[in-house]
Amino acid sequence: MGVAGWVWAATLIGLLAVLVTDLLIIGRRPHEPSIRESTTWVTIYVTAALLFGAGIWYFSGPTYAGEFIGGWLTEYSLSLDNLFVFVIIMSRFLVPREYQQKVLLIGIALALVMRGAFIAAGGALINQFVWVFYIFGAFLLYTAIRFATHGEMDMTDFKENVLIRLSRRVLPISRTFDGARLTTVSDSGRRIFTPLVVVMVAIGTTDLVFALDSIPAIYGLTKEPYIVFTANVFALMGLRQLYFLLGGLLDRLKYLSVGLAIILGFIGVKMVMEALHGNNVPFINGGEPISVIPEIPIWLSLTIIVTALMGTTVASLISTRRDRIRAALDETPPSPGSLTG
Repeated sequence: MGVAGWVWAATLIGLLAVLVTDLLIIGRRPHEPSIRESTTWVTIYVTAALLFGAGIWYFSGPTYAGEFIGGWLTEYSLSLDNLFVFVIIMSRFLVPREYQQKVLLIGIALALVMRGAFIAAGGALINQFVWVFYIFGAFLLYTAIRFATHGEMDMTDFKENVLIRLSRRVLPISRTFDGARLTTVSDSGRRIFTPLVVVMVAIGTTDLVFALDSIPAIYGLTKEPYIVFTANVFALMGLRQLYFLLGGLLDRLKYLSVGLAIILGFIGVKMVMEALHGNNVPFINGGEPISVIPEIPIWLSLTIIVTALMGTTVASLISTRRDRIRAALDETPPSPGSLTG
């Protein structure tokens, strides 16, 4: 898939235009989006991703289109795990709901920049060294086991990373928020930063940690840096509205970790199989490729990803509803007749 330089430039300009427009809209009217507003924007971003996939199909064929859709679904599903941490960060720093949109947008913009560098580095490694697939595959299998064994995320499980602690020490930061402003004037007349800056650093850097799982995962579906980057863009751009749409529903996705474990485990196995198929590591089969290893088609990857997501989501909702009914029955006091009978 040859991507011309002007296509890359147009993509980056379009992304920048969306970010600037979003920032201007949010800056003019800080507010907490309603369910209707969030649903509308999530629908718009999902539709845009599907239309983008259709465009790839038209210009480059169904294989690359399937790789984009599979990568986008994988990144989007893994991004759900980010939302748990975003909720923790917002609660930890006591960010008012009406200012959380701006924090999320700038934090996600920082994440996109850092992910871009990570994607470029990953692409360069894969193009030069086939054995990197062994490392990526093994890491994804380890992550899948961690998801499967640790179960649901503990909402208190968040530790400030080095950059967050460093920003606290180095930057002059006020004790209170000043609306949605990033800077404010102290009592002494000095211009200082507000806590929103630290929250943005927390969201941006925390998302980069999640990229250590998601970037290798999408490289297991496609080796095209353009598809990897655009799939990440579409997954992250809809994440802000998804945060407000799901909100309290996150605790109902109790089997999300199982679905993510299945997806990451499958892609990890796929990457190892691809590494064996193009093997050049001296101590494995004498440095020769193992041609009997089958190649997994993209349609099968898509089927497994969609089935895992839908299956675990439906199972989560059914189980949560059953638990709530059982809890309601347990709390219902016995009727007077049952006590005297």
